[in-house]
Amino acid sequence: MSQPALLSRESFVELGARARAHALLDPGSFRELAGPFDGLSSTWLARQGVVPQADDGVIVAKGTIDGHPTVVLAIEGAFQGGSLGEVGGAKIAGALELAAQDNRQGTPTRAVILFETGGVRLQEANLGLAAIAEIHAGIVDLRRYQPVIGVIAGQVGCFGGMSIAAGLCSTLVVTREARLGLNGPAVIEQEAGIAEYDSRDRPLIWSLTGGEQRIATGLADRYVEDDSAAIRATVAALVAEPPNQPPTPPRSAAYASYLQRLAGYDPARQADAATVRAVFGDPS
Repeated sequence: MSQPALLSRESFVELGARARAHALLDPGSFRELAGPFDGLSSTWLARQGVVPQADDGVIVAKGTIDGHPTVVLAIEGAFQGGSLGEVGGAKIAGALELAAQDNRQGTPTRAVILFETGGVRLQEANLGLAAIAEIHAGIVDLRRYQPVIGVIAGQVGCFGGMSIAAGLCSTLVVTREARLGLNGPAVIEQEAGIAEYDSRDRPLIWSLTGGEQRIATGLADRYVEDDSAAIRATVAALVAEPPNQPPTPPRSAAYASYLQRLAGYDPARQADAATVRAVFGDPS
């Protein structure tokens, strides 16, 4: 890409959660629900010496994308690593439930989830886990009516229980900077040792869990440059698609195939990018 083209781009990765929601919704349509002035912050963080945030690190914005009613759920990766607790998780789950209710009442509301999260917030462990389970149920319910689009841009990535939520989305959009995995690098290193996974080895991490690899292995559906306009255009095209189109059936319905592939892999061997592509790539 030429230097003028690079300079004209607005990085989506560098935007905060609220700015990302603004970038996706039609101008003038942004309406924040359960916002920072509604007093919905975690009651648990302060007890453990952590300063809470007024919106608990989750933005719920309702509006339109190219005229289509859409709710954008954006996780703020800069607050507690995008971790989800009771309040933030309830905001996402509740918004998904209301979007499904809209559809049952004749308003075809879509959902876009902007993942930037390490998963459950450890300070609110069981409450966060319960909220994430409700998010999973909300996605599965809503995607019966309208597309649920997930976007992983970077810099935090998407890990833990929210990586399952990403896998449940109708379509998953990633950038080169994105990462997607059930366990984060530091957790794997802590539990299995540095010989298994060096969390400081950035080339290794991105070669296994980065956006380019996830596209190659069929665990993500659209690959986009880190450019707000390009991501917005991709999301808008997906929002406009008829329900239950991409992919059909949902990726989560193919769990038997994934289990079969994993059963043939020897975990005693050190995984690398080529191995992962061989295991998860198109068998044809």
